[in-house]
Amino acid sequence: GLGGAVGTLARTALETMHPAGAGSFPWTTWMINMVGSFLLGVLQESLALSGDDVGWRRAARIGIGTGVIGGFTTYSTFVLESDRLLGGPESDIVVGLVYVVGSVTLGLVCAMLGIQSAKSAVTTLRRDRPEDEVLADVAPVDEVVAESAEDEGRS
Repeated sequence: GLGGAVGTLARTALETMHPAGAGSFPWTTWMINMVGSFLLGVLQESLALSGDDVGWRRAARIGIGTGVIGGFTTYSTFVLESDRLLGGPESDIVVGLVYVVGSVTLGLVCAMLGIQSAKSAVTTLRRDRPEDEVLADVAPVDEVVAESAEDEGRS
């Protein structure tokens, strides 16, 4: 969809401006995947804290998460660059292993940091209120969306 196209265009632009050199660490792909992991953690946790995966939350998860962030990050380029570094004519085993292990490990760390950042943001924004009150604020929005859908069905 449109989200995937936007993410892919952003990634392609960055990779075109900063291509990986022969046998060198592919910094651009690595940074794209780390930023994407962080952003996906923020998005998923923010949506989870705001309510059930229905309506606008589901649309945001699919459009932004799967679409934009999914198009921005790239597993296929990661695999191709790993192969190039580990076994191709431009191979450098040490750089390749650092790239593979570092990408997976730091990708998980970035996702966890994104999750914690989202939790902290909610806490900071609602500092004076207990978490259950913050989450209770979501119910009226869901009711309005449900009522709106029912009204459209009657028209």
